[in-house]
Amino acid sequence: MDYIKIRFCNDFDELHSKVDRSIQDVFGSINSAFSLEERTWRPQIDIYETVEEIIVRAEVAGVDKEDLAVEVSRRAIKLMGKRSELPRIDNATYRLAEIQYGKFERVLYLPVPIDTEIVSTAYCNGFLEIRLVKLDTDRTYTIPISEES
Repeated sequence: MDYIKIRFCNDFDELHSKVDRSIQDVFGSINSAFSLEERTWRPQIDIYETVEEIIVRAEVAGVDKEDLAVEVSRRAIKLMGKRSELPRIDNATYRLAEIQYGKFERVLYLPVPIDTEIVSTAYCNGFLEIRLVKLDTDRTYTIPISEES
């Protein structure tokens, strides 16, 4: 059985400065030729919340499971991967080319803290599903009071 890589961490590195991200967002949306970095794309993502858990689904069709990685902290997850470009058809004139290839990376901030010890992933029919168990924030602890010595 193959597994999707999950890395646990406390904090995520910043990818770019806010200025670089703004320039990328403005000009990259107009034309991908204005990209400041290698070709990237952003998979579509749904986030669901139940009483016990948070469920994240990412549409990553065409991405090999070996090219997917998930990093988890208590308040965020980072999805990373790469979709390789399919070979071009010789002697063909492309009339439309919308499928995006290359690397992707998404950081998702979660509405509640999660238990990083209990995380599961599944990859089926081009969808990556990540299940994250919420921490019980309503739990109270009784602290014993010791005698003075």
